[in-house]
Amino acid sequence: MSFVTTRDGVEIFYKDWGPKDARPIMFHHGWPLSSDDWDAQMLFFLQHGFRVIAHDRRGHGRSTQVSDGHDMDHYAADAFAVVEALDLKNAVHIGHSTGGGEVARYVARHGQPAGRVAKAVLVSAVPPLMLRTEANPEGLPIEVFDGFRSALAANRAQFFRDVPAGPFFGFNRAGVEPQEGVIQNWWRQGMMGSAKAHYEGIKAFSETDQTEDLKAITVPTLVLHGEDDQIVPIADAALKSIKLLPNGKLKTYPGFPHGMLTVHADVLNADLLAFIKS
Repeated sequence: MSFVTTRDGVEIFYKDWGPKDARPIMFHHGWPLSSDDWDAQMLFFLQHGFRVIAHDRRGHGRSTQVSDGHDMDHYAADAFAVVEALDLKNAVHIGHSTGGGEVARYVARHGQPAGRVAKAVLVSAVPPLMLRTEANPEGLPIEVFDGFRSALAANRAQFFRDVPAGPFFGFNRAGVEPQEGVIQNWWRQGMMGSAKAHYEGIKAFSETDQTEDLKAITVPTLVLHGEDDQIVPIADAALKSIKLLPNGKLKTYPGFPHGMLTVHADVLNADLLAFIKS
């Protein structure tokens, strides 16, 4: 297996498929998953001649179950460590959910200053801020995220079954047939990681204000969001992000859930390819 060691000694697992001289696309996964969540996209873009890279966030998947650094700054710095080690240039960075926050911070703090990023995509992403505050009264109350923490601490295995079986993929909606393999694969990815990383990651994805990150991103940025996202409500995320991005484009999908990259991969992959080629 392939690993990059960060400055603070964390081993970050990564996949790097395709011709090394092809245009790179780097994928950033959501909480509490791993790079395996991008299988449908990586195979698709590999078949279209791209070099595809995805890594497991610290504490997730096959990366080190380190005690510290479960915050957006470290997530972005770890991604940059992979980019530097592989010497990726003119790259497209695509992030889902928490991975979208990681992409926003990476591009603003590392990718653009180093001249290594060409485009960005935020899919069902958490920016600018999920938590309700005085400055963000439309956000979700802290009790929602405290509930996540309590459920995780009490019975992580059951919590990681209930989320994909219900709101994540919209399987709790009338007329939507649950896909058992999808549910089990989500559970498998989640249980590979560290309970501590997942617990502290809730604060990272819910309380990190990324308003300034979004304002700083000047590369073309595509924002994609499902209109029936029960995890990251579109009004709290995409509709605010697009107003902050200097060079952003928004596309929304009626009825699509948070995990639309998996259950509607054919639609999303075509839109991603069109944006990358544009």
